[in-house]
Amino acid sequence: MNARPVLQRLPGIDAAPIAFTLDGVACSGRAGDSVLTAVLTQGEQLRLTEFSASPRAGFCLMGACQDCWMDSVDGRRLRACSTPLEAGMQLLTGRRA
Repeated sequence: MNARPVLQRLPGIDAAPIAFTLDGVACSGRAGDSVLTAVLTQGEQLRLTEFSASPRAGFCLMGACQDCWMDSVDGRRLRACSTPLEAGMQLLTGRRA
């Protein structure tokens, strides 16, 4: 993913790790993370917009703005800000390889 994560975890707050993939790359989130939190601790963007391929990182963070929709490898679309991270999720940002 990108070199500079948007979100940083607070020290001393531990939760069980949850494995997921992001654009085919193995990643780890934490129990209690939303998909948005897990993805933004990995890099600078949540997804690319379908219209201009500009990077997006969510906007309202409460499920109202439609800016955080992501795709999964199995074809599901999910709202990253309100979807809990689950073990084994395979998420796509829309980045071109």
